Amino acid sequence: MAHHTAPSGADRSDAPVIVVLDGPAGTGKSTVSREIASRLGLSFLDTGAMYRAMTYWLLQNGVDVDDAEAVANASGKPTVLSGTDAAGPTITVDGQDVSGPIRGSEVTAAVSAVSAVPEVRTRMVDLQRGSAAAAPVGIVAEGRDLGTVVFPDADLKVFLTASAEIRATRRAAQLGVSGPVETAAILADIERRDAADSGRATSPLAKAADAVEVDTTEMSPDEVIDHIIGLVRERAAVLSI
Repeated sequence: MAHHTAPSGADRSDAPVIVVLDGPAGTGKSTVSREIASRLGLSFLDTGAMYRAMTYWLLQNGVDVDDAEAVANASGKPTVLSGTDAAGPTITVDGQDVSGPIRGSEVTAAVSAVSAVPEVRTRMVDLQRGSAAAAPVGIVAEGRDLGTVVFPDADLKVFLTASAEIRATRRAAQLGVSGPVETAAILADIERRDAADSGRATSPLAKAADAVEVDTTEMSPDEVIDHIIGLVRERAAVLSI
């Protein structure tokens, strides 16, 4: 289905509301996006989980994730389905719940390479636009190229940032690990992913020109959520929510 393309000034009362949060790993996109969707009664889409699900399937099926041609050739085979209920989002591949396995270190290490393959991105973008079009009221989606590529006409675009160090600390807490060695390894992985995601040729991580940047370094999740809901409310007359 075509993406959100209501012309300027058109009556969009029946068009789904689209709020997107982009940003690098560890900025709190998933937690924040899901809570915003829940509070506003909107659907929720974790686009990163979709790329992770594809990566998991490729690894499970013996595809060399560093071979872009092999990844491209296999990318149309699995059925990736992302449930968009903010109260309980799901991610399945060929009917298998992969919400746990896709967060493992093997997938994390490979997902940037898989995400850089144009054929993978084309397929995922189609699925993401389909999820938004099917949302009853609207959707809050989080990822890396949503404001620039997937939903260029989104009602609100937010670009979340935070220092690499604070993102590493948050990810360590999320994973339940502590200690300088573990945190240093996570920081190195985050910096590697930043470079890979920002440097890829197809749909790189980038802030949309009309996105609102929110630095979460010194903000709690609740503060970030309240701030972004405030931004949504500022557009409430247009959004009709």
